[in-house]
Amino acid sequence: MKVEIIVDDQAADLHIAVTCKQLTPEIEKLLATLRMMNRQLTAKKDKETFLLDIADVIYIESIDRKCFVYTAAEVYESDFRLYELERQLEEFGFLRVSRSFLIHLQKVRALTADINRKIRITMSNGEQIIASRQYADELKKRLGVM
Repeated sequence: MKVEIIVDDQAADLHIAVTCKQLTPEIEKLLATLRMMNRQLTAKKDKETFLLDIADVIYIESIDRKCFVYTAAEVYESDFRLYELERQLEEFGFLRVSRSFLIHLQKVRALTADINRKIRITMSNGEQIIASRQYADELKKRLGVM
């Protein structure tokens, strides 16, 4: 792979071009990462690829090494691993609350204390997610309830 960066003080806007022989999963992943900079997340449903606004994502769940992206209306599948999504979405208000869940903090409706210092989180779509003890303090801190 060859990467070329051209710095031009006359350039009016950022322009990124990808030239390839064929579209591979690696290139699709690279493009998806670039779209996140534009606050969009690439996800699939029924063999179609969708560009989701990050603001529409309520939470992301990892099941059997697959990541599912939940919005108010639909569930999509992402090609990224949960730890990759965590890194990329942290600056947009997402937080890991367990081994399997990444939530959008702006979509939290309520918190309830649960057994063993766990926290039951009610999301804007009514779904309930359990935050493990390991992540409970950071969740409360980020929501300003500590």
